[in-house]
Order: sequence, then C-alpha cells, then structure tokens
Amino acid sequence: MEDLTVRTLASISSEYGKLVYLASLRDLGSGRYVHDGLARTYSTEAVQEALTHAHKEICIRILEMPLARQESDLLTCLQGFDGELEDVVRNWRELESYRVLLPLGFPGYLRVLFCSDVETLLGIAQADLAKAKRIA
Repeated sequence: MEDLTVRTLASISSEYGKLVYLASLRDLGSGRYVHDGLARTYSTEAVQEALTHAHKEICIRILEMPLARQESDLLTCLQGFDGELEDVVRNWRELESYRVLLPLGFPGYLRVLFCSDVETLLGIAQADLAKAKRIA
C-alpha cells in the first residue's frame, strides 16, 4: 500500500484523478486489478488487496469532501483529459462514465450518494461553462 501511495498516487494531483487511475487498473470483466509494476514485486493477493483498499479509500475520501471542494477536484481531473472541458463534461454526463469508477463491493447507499454528487457537479460545471461561453 505504501509503495502504491508514495510512488504512484502521490503524483496525481486530484482525488478524482486517483480514482480514475485506480479504476483504469481494474478489468471490467473479472474485477481484478492489473498493475505490472506491483506484480513484479508483490504477490497477486497483496496487489489485489492494496489496490482494492486504495480504491475504496479514495472513494470515501471524495465523499467526505465538501461539495465545493469536490467540484474543484473533479474539474482538475476532467481538465486532464484530451479535448475541450465542455465536451469532456458533456460526455461524462451523457455516458455516466463515473459509474465505472466505483470499486466493487462499495455499499449501495454510498454508490447512490457518489453518483448523485457527480451528476450534480457535472450539471453545475456544464451550466457554468455554457454561461462563460455566452459571456465571452
């Protein structure tokens, strides 16, 4: 866990960015994480346990943030994607991409809260971006 936190996650500037990264390591079919660097040093079980723990911890950390901080953190994450921020926000909203970010076994009520928060934040971001475009 320390290796993952110090070497990898520390270099990612937002909590949502860390969440996107961790979710990208998980195979959507099997639910197992794949991280070649950790697998070379640690057992398969240790890698799965560390990544599962980190994934859940990041989700909880995000949910504990005030919504204003979540908004800022989410925008920082989304600005890291290719394309215009307005397009990224619209696509995330339409595709509900954020749903695959949640770890397996995450409690249902927290899943609902997370999705509700992200949907709200994306709606606010979309409205703010549209307003800024009209003003400019």
